[in-house]
Amino acid sequence: MSPAIVKQIDLYGKLNGHNGCVNTIQFNSSGDLLVSGSDDQKVMFWNWATKTLEFQYPSGHLDNIFQVKIMPFTDDRKVVTTSADGQVRLGLVLENDKVKTKKLGEHQGRVHSLAVEPGSPYVFYSCGEDGFVQHFDLRSNSARKLLSCSSFPDTKQSARITRLNAIVIDPRNPNYFAIGGSDEFARVYDVRKYLSDCSGSLDAPVNTFCPRQLIETRNVHITSLAYSNTSELLVSYNDELVYLFEKNMGIGPSPLSAPHEDLQQLEEPQAYSGHRNSKTVKGVSFFGPHDEYVMSGSDCGHIFIWNKKGAKLVRVMVGDRHIVNQLEPHPHMPVIATSGLAKNIKLWAPSSNDILPLPHNIQEIMESNRQGREDNSPVILNSQLIMHVLRLHRRQAIAHNGIRLNVSDSESDEGGDEAYILGLSGDDENSSECNIS
Repeated sequence: MSPAIVKQIDLYGKLNGHNGCVNTIQFNSSGDLLVSGSDDQKVMFWNWATKTLEFQYPSGHLDNIFQVKIMPFTDDRKVVTTSADGQVRLGLVLENDKVKTKKLGEHQGRVHSLAVEPGSPYVFYSCGEDGFVQHFDLRSNSARKLLSCSSFPDTKQSARITRLNAIVIDPRNPNYFAIGGSDEFARVYDVRKYLSDCSGSLDAPVNTFCPRQLIETRNVHITSLAYSNTSELLVSYNDELVYLFEKNMGIGPSPLSAPHEDLQQLEEPQAYSGHRNSKTVKGVSFFGPHDEYVMSGSDCGHIFIWNKKGAKLVRVMVGDRHIVNQLEPHPHMPVIATSGLAKNIKLWAPSSNDILPLPHNIQEIMESNRQGREDNSPVILNSQLIMHVLRLHRRQAIAHNGIRLNVSDSESDEGGDEAYILGLSGDDENSSECNIS
């Protein structure tokens, strides 16, 4: 995985067969097969090296498939899937290559993500837009609600359900899993607390992660998470950047209660920029035998690959005419599978004889993505600026009517009348904010 090899990565081929957007792709543990799921509700097994379809089966889902996972040590014969229909289903591949499917559990809303316990042919987790994390054990064919994730309580608004988009398990310690969804915090939990608790109502993370500048922002959410082999946590935010957290960068179990001084002392996470993650639920991934690189898709249709250390952009490829959503690294080779809004899967390998540079218009691509991100951001006005604008507006109105503003009028403008109308008291004048979308 030298830089030269990464810069030789080019399009190796395409896998055509689905009749809808391909939302999920995964290599099996040996790396000889690739499994995919699509809006067409079918699961397909591919021999990616020969670019041929091995077999396919109807999943039994009633809506778009969002996630497909092959259970380890099952000879690739047990496949679990999730969908926009809320179901979690199992596909059993029989000896004659026929497949029997059944429903294992269900969420109230879309289910975007699954996480398989490393090395286990039985245990996996699901998370959904209903805020629940469910635990499955194929030996018992049962689903158990572990927890319901909700926002952290604050003085501004009551707790609300956190719609979950991502769940990942720490490969170095499978007792810990991280989830992310409709707010700014990636939460880490210890499953041992929940396997002994039968209520399903406990929501007590052992740690949380968030860049300082995003804490208590209402306009960001997490679309994807990934753990490295050394327990680093990669977090991709909607219409923000990708951030890499080391274990010592956590805020603690109650981030809104953390002292300001402690937050200021936290080491800043590494940030990866240039792409845009706005229109869909995009994945993020490490790449390389020692996770030397970070990868993300983008709304501009490009694949971005950065050095993990230092965040230098090393490779950018056109991966889709519209949007690249998912990136799956091969477990043993410098090969990548990607998918987006197109109905095919693209394969990437170091097949070029040349060291490929970044696109000649890379600055324009990155600037367009940055501008789109900023155009979609809310404008935050503090109370002082609002009062200043109101005073200017009043003076202009008086001047327009031919009335000269006297000194007493000017002084009265500094009073609290406008603040009262806006619901802003004088004590909060420096801290109150107004979010304008």
